[in-house]
Amino acid sequence: MAERIYQNVLIVRAESGLKRRVLAILARRGIRGTVAGQWSDARREIDARPWDLILADAAGDEEAALPFVRDVKAALPELPVVVFGERAGVRAAVRAVRAGCEDYLVKPITDATLDTLLETLLPNHDVPLAASEEAGSRCVYQIAGRSPELLNVLKLAKRVAPTSMPILITGESGTGKELVSYYVHSTSHRARGPYIRVNCAALSESLLESELFGHERGAFTGAHTQRKGRFERAHGGTLLLDEISETTPRLQAELLRVLEQQDFERVGGSEPVQVNVRVVCTSNRDLSEEVRRGRFRKDLYYRIRGVHLVIPPLRERIDDIEVLVWHFVNQYAREVRRAIESLDPDMMETFRSYAWPGNVRELRNVVRTALVLGDGPVLGLAASQALPRDEADDRAAVAEARNLSLQDLERHAILEALRRTKSHQAKAARLLGITDRTLREKLRRYRSAGHLEPVGDA
Repeated sequence: MAERIYQNVLIVRAESGLKRRVLAILARRGIRGTVAGQWSDARREIDARPWDLILADAAGDEEAALPFVRDVKAALPELPVVVFGERAGVRAAVRAVRAGCEDYLVKPITDATLDTLLETLLPNHDVPLAASEEAGSRCVYQIAGRSPELLNVLKLAKRVAPTSMPILITGESGTGKELVSYYVHSTSHRARGPYIRVNCAALSESLLESELFGHERGAFTGAHTQRKGRFERAHGGTLLLDEISETTPRLQAELLRVLEQQDFERVGGSEPVQVNVRVVCTSNRDLSEEVRRGRFRKDLYYRIRGVHLVIPPLRERIDDIEVLVWHFVNQYAREVRRAIESLDPDMMETFRSYAWPGNVRELRNVVRTALVLGDGPVLGLAASQALPRDEADDRAAVAEARNLSLQDLERHAILEALRRTKSHQAKAARLLGITDRTLREKLRRYRSAGHLEPVGDA
């Protein structure tokens, strides 16, 4: 498991007693605190690196505190700022909120108040990270999950990362291919070098050629200066060719030459440019099928497929769903100031049975919407929220049902309930709306007739 990624809180102008208590509470919650003695020091710290929360003690200097808050919110509108002051009353609170404060608390501040504040603005639920990286105090990436399927992909990625072999990462849209690509780079010997990305699906052939290889001055209208391309900028590091399946045949031929020889010519130029670049490619298509259909060059396919990493869709790694939900709660709950204590069981059952065609990206958006539309400490799907159904799947299910007897439908329902509950018979019975005894009797009857394989008791 990767090391934990810490959250970072900047404490501004806190008097010694409050400062010690805040630092102690942050340490207890696994949050890193940094102290700035003056407003000017705080501004330098904010410019230097990212922060998750600012706690500012305005006692004795509230007139300087509000311009500080306004400056912070103008540059970083999503960064929460809480001000501690001595002036009680509605007027002081209104002035602080108008300046952009998330909250205005009148001193003295109790430990319970600080704990509630941090729970609301910095949810810190324990989430197993399959991989993560931090640069200074900045979180570079987090891959949340614990399923064997995900861990096996990352294990293979880490094993091949130190080599110079090209890597092809495939998987459905939204599974996290780019995160795995960066994981390869960060665990390789090229980690100190540049990591450059280009989305091959977002650019036309001519623009993509210029982006990849650069151009000389005067190469085309508007080329007023020489420009280095992504290959050149990635020298000594890693180049991600995202959605390489969307490139044209002519560009595929050029890519093959560059990958083979590690040199190229800028658009409009004649001098070869030598590079040393490790290429990682991603695609949400089956490239072997694209080769068979003549839409992708076979020689390029075998060149980029040094090691093939296949990221399974979310529906095939159910163990990651709850982990990811808490991961997104940690990220987004502060936007709506909801302290989430638990997850609604009905919501989680829906999540586990849903196909997730948009994978992790779709789950993230569903969780974020549930946070915004709901209220209270239990996260559940809001009344206006419904997961879309795939009409094609519905039609297929109806067609299949026409060929099944009532007994077959019942047996399939029992098997599906046991699958969803991991063979927990009491939970499966509740899911089916029958008693434990009725379920046991049906299982006994189906087993004795040889229509059901033995299922482990919970």
